This record gives sequence, structure tokens and C-alpha cells, in this order.
Amino acid sequence: MIQLPNFDEREFIERACSMIQKKVSESKTEGVVLGLSGGIDSAVVACLAVRALGAENVIAYRLPSKTTSDEDLFDAKLLKDELDIRSPYIGIDEIHDIILKTCDASDDNATCENDDISVANLKPRIRMAILYYFASKHNYLVLGTGNRTELEIGYFTKFGDGGSDLLPIGDLFKEDVKKVAITLGVPETIINKVPTAGLWPDQTDEKELGLTYHKIDRILYLYLDEGNNPEDIADLLEIPLSDVKRIIQLHKNSEHKRKKIPIVKKSQAL
Repeated sequence: MIQLPNFDEREFIERACSMIQKKVSESKTEGVVLGLSGGIDSAVVACLAVRALGAENVIAYRLPSKTTSDEDLFDAKLLKDELDIRSPYIGIDEIHDIILKTCDASDDNATCENDDISVANLKPRIRMAILYYFASKHNYLVLGTGNRTELEIGYFTKFGDGGSDLLPIGDLFKEDVKKVAITLGVPETIINKVPTAGLWPDQTDEKELGLTYHKIDRILYLYLDEGNNPEDIADLLEIPLSDVKRIIQLHKNSEHKRKKIPIVKKSQAL
């Protein structure tokens, strides 16, 4: 099986911490906030933040909904206790239900084919609003917890979990995140857990995507970093060409999520 390039996890950790320190200093803010889900990505970002700024300058908000698993709730508290950081617990169900009720009451179309995903995407957007509220209140920055794999295929909510001031692990494939987590000493229960966004009951990332992160990481690496064509990637990984093409199409379709918002110029540049 094709392997991802090796990198120095400890050197990356030092560089990530330096970047967090630099951005806080440049913005004249006093610390950082992030959402603590109980998953590996937010655990790694929380550890990096504490290492960079000290526990007293980090607030990791736990923002669960009724679809958040007991396992995630337990692991988020476990990490909060291990890092000894402030970690307020704010359930978002009431806010979520009020927004839905208010919006649906004014919508002539009672249902549509995008209802499920629209409702699911509302949760990360509520979390983003809460994080920025507290960031403004404390004069802190918002750290995002997205990894490169998610960013490259658009597996995040635009202006939801995609909304942040800095992405400390945004250049790490999912497999790379696990390596950094091990080096940082993240609890094994978090490292070995099946990844899930918790947007609906029993949802898992890999079930929704239809492929393991192990394969997705390698498709993206071979296509984006090595410049291989889809047919060669399928042969190298010994997987169906349709799987490769689907991941590449997800990357192309989500380009708008990674780019700055387009601006219409008032005049044509000469």
C-alpha cells in the first residue's frame, strides 16, 4: 500500500505552537477559543493551544446536541480534565429548535429534498456563532479543528466548523493527525475512536463518505501532491476507479469552500 510521506511530528508541533503564538500576538488578542467535540481533531488542537499559550489562555467549549454520543461527551470531559482548561458546557438543542421553528414558520415550502442536510448543517453554524460570541467577549481568536482531508473534499460546513481565524492542523491528512495525537499524548480512547461529526444518530464519517480515511488520504495525496491521474491512482491503490473519481469530484465541487468570497469589481482591469 502507498504510504504518506513521513514528517517530524515534534517539529510540526513546535511550528504549530509558534504560529498560534504569532497570530495571537499579531491580532493583539489574549488567547484562543475552540470547540471541544471529544474527537481526535479538536483534542489535538486543544493540546497545541495549551502548549502554545498555557491552559489559562485557552477556552474549549463543549457544545453538544441530542445526537452527540455519550462516548464523545465522556472523552471531551476527559481531555478537559487532563489539560485542566476552562471548558463550559452549552447544549445547542434549544437554540437549534428555536431557529428551525422560527424559520419554518415563514417558509412557504414545508419540505424539500435538502431538508436533512440543511438541518444538520445548522448545528455547526450555531457552534460557530457561539464560539465567535465568546471570542469577541474575551478578546480571543477562534481556532478551527479541520484537517487537510476534510478541507480538500469539503467535508465541513461553510461558515460553520469551517469558520475560524486559524487552522493549526489544516495541512495534516487524517492519518497525520493521529501521529501528532500520539506524540502529544492524547488519550488512546480518543485516538482509536471511529470519527464522527455527530450530525445525526449513529453517523460516522467513513460511512457517510463511503471510503475509509486511509484510502481518502492516499487518493488526495497521489492526486494533489503527486499529480497522478485517476486511472493510475486506482491501480496503485487497487481500488475501483469510481471511488477515486468520486473523491476527486468532491474536491472539485467544494472549491468554493476553500476560496475567498468572490468580489465583483466595479471596473474591468486593463
